[in-house]
Amino acid sequence: MKAINKIYVNGEFVTPHGTEVFDLVNPSTNELAGKVTLGDEEDTRRAIAAAKAALPALSATTREERINYLERLHAAVLKREEDMVAAMVEEYGGTLQFSRMSTRFAINAFQDVIETLRIFDFEKTVNRTKVRLEPVGVAGIITPWNASNSFICSKLATAIAAGCTAVIKPSEMSAGQTQVLLEAFHEAGLPAGIFNVVNGSGEVVGAEITRHPDIAKISFTGSTVIGKTIARGAIDTMKRVTLELGGKSPNILLEDADLQKAIPMAVLAAYMNNGQACVAATRLLVPESRLEEVNQLVKAAVAKVKVGNPGDEDTGVGPMVSKKQYDRVQQYIRLGQEEGAELLIGGEGHPEGLEAGNFVKPTVFTNVNNSMRIAREEIFGPVLSILTYKTEEEAIAIANDTDYGLHAYISSADNERAERVAARILAGRVAINGFRHDPQAPFGGFKQSGIGREFGVYGLEAYLEPKSILV
Repeated sequence: MKAINKIYVNGEFVTPHGTEVFDLVNPSTNELAGKVTLGDEEDTRRAIAAAKAALPALSATTREERINYLERLHAAVLKREEDMVAAMVEEYGGTLQFSRMSTRFAINAFQDVIETLRIFDFEKTVNRTKVRLEPVGVAGIITPWNASNSFICSKLATAIAAGCTAVIKPSEMSAGQTQVLLEAFHEAGLPAGIFNVVNGSGEVVGAEITRHPDIAKISFTGSTVIGKTIARGAIDTMKRVTLELGGKSPNILLEDADLQKAIPMAVLAAYMNNGQACVAATRLLVPESRLEEVNQLVKAAVAKVKVGNPGDEDTGVGPMVSKKQYDRVQQYIRLGQEEGAELLIGGEGHPEGLEAGNFVKPTVFTNVNNSMRIAREEIFGPVLSILTYKTEEEAIAIANDTDYGLHAYISSADNERAERVAARILAGRVAINGFRHDPQAPFGGFKQSGIGREFGVYGLEAYLEPKSILV
């Protein structure tokens, strides 16, 4: 059993002042896999002080020096790729396929930010005024458990590119994954204080980051509920915030879509990352006239999805991250039936032979309407709702009838038509005929899916303050 009893402050692994111990449980077996000692407010303040002390030197570095730091981090993380994948599979229950992809995103984040940094103009002339873009200050980075290392790498790389030091609070449930990443970061040999990492709870470490006056900006990925709490707390010290929050993404199949191609993609988009993804396409909007055909194809596609050991090459859905998350998904599956939706496949309980872990049957409800809670609330599990529409206008209206606006998907044989529909969807990203990630394109949400953008130029600007110099 692993014991993680250090945090990372001012370039060193140190024993935390905090004494609370959190159990790390393997979600595939619910067996105890390790323990992590959590930091407290004093640990957080020490980390913030170290980041504050390192800020003047980092903010004065050249573009070339920052690129060198990012290259060193990239090289160090690349060496630990296999270890990072293994930790994600074991600790989180991510499928091997997804864990490899997520880890590759984490590694590539440094190169992606370098690409942005090389062409970024920190000084511009506007009319007759010189405008300098300067580091906002110490950044507080708070990340979730569903792709922990990918979020840490992307946010930290962007902060360093901007000249900001950072205090990172990963999910305590991801401590094993964080430890592998931290060992790599330490090997990169960056100056002390540029990044500091405190394992701890949101109520303690996250709250201290939110209220501390020496934190100038917070970048948070997680639930909308917690995002609102952070936003409220950040107001007192006027922190800048980037919040990437929840989603209830629509996937519109237009009348001319090739269902033989679109349905397998729809199932994949709904169940990606075991359904624990803010961009999961959990509302499938289909023409009313093609519902029966869609039902048959979806049922057949879902029946082929393997649920089981996340370490197997062919597993499509692994366990929920925790018993608490398993119970949440079960409650929504019961709710869907109580609301009158038709259970097409899946349902309550564990898949046969997988009773020991937090495994959920991949579930599909059909004949769902957009007033049902299963169609409006983020379930964060492998549960797909099929809704129907009569006209394109109605499809757009249903897609936009949500509190969220993070991602959307459209399938059509006519790309121009799909783009016209995409232009009317209220979402930060819209994918047409497939799923693709562009690390240079802005990512973030409309409405209650968040504030601000990450990635590329837009993400970098979020860590900078414009200063006008009038001569």
